[in-house]
Amino acid sequence: MTTDTVGRFERELEDLEVGLERVPAADASERIASVIEAPAVGTPLPFDGVSQPDSVTTEPTNGDVASARTGVTPATFAIAEYGSLAIESRPAGDEPISVYPDRHVAVVAASDVLPDLEAGFDRLEAQFAERNSVVFATGRSATADMGDLVHGVHGPGEVRVIVLEDR
Repeated sequence: MTTDTVGRFERELEDLEVGLERVPAADASERIASVIEAPAVGTPLPFDGVSQPDSVTTEPTNGDVASARTGVTPATFAIAEYGSLAIESRPAGDEPISVYPDRHVAVVAASDVLPDLEAGFDRLEAQFAERNSVVFATGRSATADMGDLVHGVHGPGEVRVIVLEDR
C-alpha cells in the first residue's frame, strides 16, 4: 500500500492515542521486545523473517494470558480510515491475547494497511472461507458508562502498532 495510506493510518492512531512505529522486518523482534512489559504472551507472527522475542510466551495457558501485562499479535490487516486493526480469531489465541492484557502490541505489514472499510470488507470477502472470525479493534478500550471516560476497563488500556515497512 502507499506511504500515504500508512500515513493516514498513523494520523488516525495519533487521534486515538495509539503509538505507531514503522520498522523493517529485520528489526521487528528487537522493536517488539522494546515495547513489551513482562510477562508477555503472543501468537506466532506470520511474516517471513519476523518472530516473537524470546521473552514472549507463544503457547500460553489461560493463566498466562490472565496474568500477562502485554499481548503481541499480528493484525490480519488495518483500516487507515478509522485507525482500526483486524484481529483474526485463530486457534492460536489472537483475539484473547489482544484483549486481556493491559497492553496490546499489534504487528501489521505496510502492504496490509488498507485505505478504507470497503477495502477491508473486500479483503474479508475474498478470504472468508479461510477465516474463523475477525474483530475490528479501534484504539484503546474505553467506556463512559459510569460517568467520565475511562480507558482499559474491558480491554487493553494501551495499544501500540508496529508496521513492517518491507513486507
